[in-house]
Amino acid sequence: MQSDAENATAERHGAVQGSRPMASLKAVAMPLIRTAFARGVGFLGFWLLLAGPGLGEATATGVTTDLAAGLAVGLLATLAATWVSLRLLPPAPARLRLAALARLARHFLWQSIVAGFDVARRAFNPRLPLKPGDLAFPTRLPPGTGRAAFGAITSLMPGTLPVGTDDHDRLVYHCLDLDQPVLAGLARDEALVMRVRHGGGVRDA
Repeated sequence: MQSDAENATAERHGAVQGSRPMASLKAVAMPLIRTAFARGVGFLGFWLLLAGPGLGEATATGVTTDLAAGLAVGLLATLAATWVSLRLLPPAPARLRLAALARLARHFLWQSIVAGFDVARRAFNPRLPLKPGDLAFPTRLPPGTGRAAFGAITSLMPGTLPVGTDDHDRLVYHCLDLDQPVLAGLARDEALVMRVRHGGGVRDA
């Protein structure tokens, strides 16, 4: 027969083993809950901005049924938008680095000015050569908020426009001039975004 000490040790061991799945589940669930709450608050606030005049009128006239119906629609829309956003852009474990974010903003502003002048120069001087076309960029950012942010940033750069992905999950860009070092510029922008999202998931190209 086992002694009381052995039984106590076995019970403690079982309790530790049982607590590990709970800790792992909590580590996964908490970021998801925080992200869902933050996005839900944002969507609800945006809906309130859009529906504000109608809700204010219903409140002023004392029509509580219209106010309740409007709030119910807003809550349902918020839940649906939050669920869709979590499906399309699942949260990724990442920490924003403010210094890298400042460098990205400075780089984006400068590149926007330079590229804007270049596009304007080409538009007013038809003798300047153009070679429009599409190219594929093998991004190292996995699907999610990081890739979405990268696509949004590069879509604002004059001369390049992301139009989707190809069969190899590469980002496809429409460019005004394929003779320009577009891929090198995209790789530099991607590196800046990855530095901002320190700790986020990155896969090898």
